[in-house]
Amino acid sequence: MAKLGKDNRSLIARNPDRTRARILSAALAEFAAQGFAGARVDVIARRAAINKRMLYHYFGDKEGLFKAVLRRKVAERRAWGENLSSDPAERLPFWFKTAFDDPNWIRLLAWEALWGDGQKIIDEKERRASTMGWLKRLRQRQARGELSVEFDPRHLALAMQSLTMFPAAFPQLTRLIMGRTVADGKFQRDYAGFLEKFAAAFRPKNSKRVKKLNA
Repeated sequence: MAKLGKDNRSLIARNPDRTRARILSAALAEFAAQGFAGARVDVIARRAAINKRMLYHYFGDKEGLFKAVLRRKVAERRAWGENLSSDPAERLPFWFKTAFDDPNWIRLLAWEALWGDGQKIIDEKERRASTMGWLKRLRQRQARGELSVEFDPRHLALAMQSLTMFPAAFPQLTRLIMGRTVADGKFQRDYAGFLEKFAAAFRPKNSKRVKKLNA
């Protein structure tokens, strides 16, 4: 690996966290636009306004950088989820809005699916552990009477992701079906309302609306 120059070492010493954050933001934009295979490290370095050698210093190689981007996004979502109500009528509209507001994340997942045909998953061990943690929390919510026990939690997880991510992942199909774009304010309000009503299917029968955990 190439050695860092004096100016680069000085910059790292001054604010390494900000430098890492700038690289990760630039990498997310490039990976979302070009996919893992098409993304270029020199473009990421240029977007981040740093020397390419500094990028290698922090992340090792392109795959290491891609892993870091994924871990950052997964951790971000986990933190958001921990502060949400346990009521699916509130969670589903929130995750729908989150998907729409973060198109780069949706594109990143789409590129990954195309690149590996659903079989190759970068950072699979860590991401599987995160998914297992989510399934565990769903089972706990079932045990507390917050979610129906009639459904396999894996099916619940897949259904929730599908309902909230599909419009952002397939905006062309959404427009064909709804006659409106995903960005249309009326569509967003109507779909959020639909999700609130549809969430009743996930609740235990005859259960009252779950109160917000952090109220």
